[in-house]
Order: sequence, then C-alpha cells, then structure tokens
Amino acid sequence: MLIPKTHPRAASLHIREKLVQGYRSGLVIEEGLIAHGRGEAFDYLIGEKTSKNALKAIKAAATALVSARSPVISVNGNLAALCPKEIVQLAKTVNAKIEINLFYNSEKRTKTIAHALKRNGAEQVLGVDQKFSRKIPRLDSARRVVDKRGMFSSDVVLVPLEDGDRTIALKKLGKKVITFDLNPLSRTAQTADITIVDNVIRGMKILIEMSKKLKKKKPVTAKFDNKKNLSQALVEMNNNLRRIAYA
Repeated sequence: MLIPKTHPRAASLHIREKLVQGYRSGLVIEEGLIAHGRGEAFDYLIGEKTSKNALKAIKAAATALVSARSPVISVNGNLAALCPKEIVQLAKTVNAKIEINLFYNSEKRTKTIAHALKRNGAEQVLGVDQKFSRKIPRLDSARRVVDKRGMFSSDVVLVPLEDGDRTIALKKLGKKVITFDLNPLSRTAQTADITIVDNVIRGMKILIEMSKKLKKKKPVTAKFDNKKNLSQALVEMNNNLRRIAYA
C-alpha cells in the first residue's frame, strides 16, 4: 500500500529511515534505535502532530534560549541523525554552543557526529577535545564529562532525547534545562524546567521559527508551569485513546 507523502505515517517511515542511515554511518547505536521505537509509540498517542500544549512549551523554550547568557545545545547520536541542520540553525539563531554528549561514548563515534554537524554548517563543535573536559558531580555515566567552555559554564541547556540522571545533575548545578520528550512520565520530562512533548523533528523546526521572531523583539519571560503542562499532555493522550477506542 502506498502512503501519501503528506500522511503522518509517511513522516514516521521517513524518520525511521533517517535513524537507520544514522546507524549505518556510525551516528546511532542499537540502544538508540530501541529508544526511538519507544518514543514513536508515544508520538502515536499525541496524534503525530504538534499540540497547542507543546506550542506553549516551545514558546517558553524559545524565550529562555533567546534570553540566556550562555545557552548550549547538547547533541547525542539520535539527534545528530534526525535533525543536524536544525541543530545548527537553532544554534546560530540563539547564539548557542553545540556540544556532543553521549551515554555510550567512543572517540570514533564522537568524531563521526562532529563531522556530520560540521558538514551541515556548524563552525565549532564542543565535547571533542578532552583537554577542555570537566566532570558533573554525582553522575556515574559517561555523560558526566562535559566541556568547560560549554555545558559546564552554561546557564540554559537544551537536552533533546535526554536521560533522566543527567537532567537531574544539570539541575543541581543550577542550569535551566529544556528537553524534548514524548513521554510525559519520564524522569527527564518530570525533572526538566521546560518539557516539549513533541517529536523532535517537528518541534525543532517550530522552535527555530519562534526563536527568530522573539529575537526581533525583547522577549518577555512569562511564568511557565511544567508540571501543569505535562498533566495537560497526559489528558490529551487519554482523549486521543478514547477517540480511537470509540471510533
């Protein structure tokens, strides 16, 4: 059966193919494919579209990034495979540094990701040169190693597709943490300051455009209640399930 290009299912298949290509090129590992499959299931629950609820979080994220003193975009293999151009575009828009940070770390994989980002226009990629390394206290995984020019000295960090332990550790260091997470119940989603419950490919594009608009005027930091926003996302998922069940 042929699926129209405009159908949400076609977008899902395209994303899968990008992950597979990322795996073949050394950006993504097997565990990353499993993590994506889990996220894809939650994307079905939100109707494979960006909700009004997610748009509120994206606006709050754009405001935080534009207003930040030293923002950083943390990049892992899945993110580099899915939206390398958007990473670079967002970094240039909000004047953020790009830093590679991997749970399953290797020098070869780090260099492969750095090369992919530079091929898409990144002028500087942190997290490659070990002489600038610093360690996040009370964190045991390889993700504890960060760049002193980047995350270690940042005030706002965007950590799409993140693990909960490092989100908690970054918060303890006084960082404002923004994340993309399709699971509103995950530790990352629950711990972050701003959680965007949306597919990262859809959400990053909107985040870039919203950041561009906010740069043209002085952004006003409005109060954002992440817990309330996550609760609304769960209600939305439940309503979608009800519509499917009674269709």
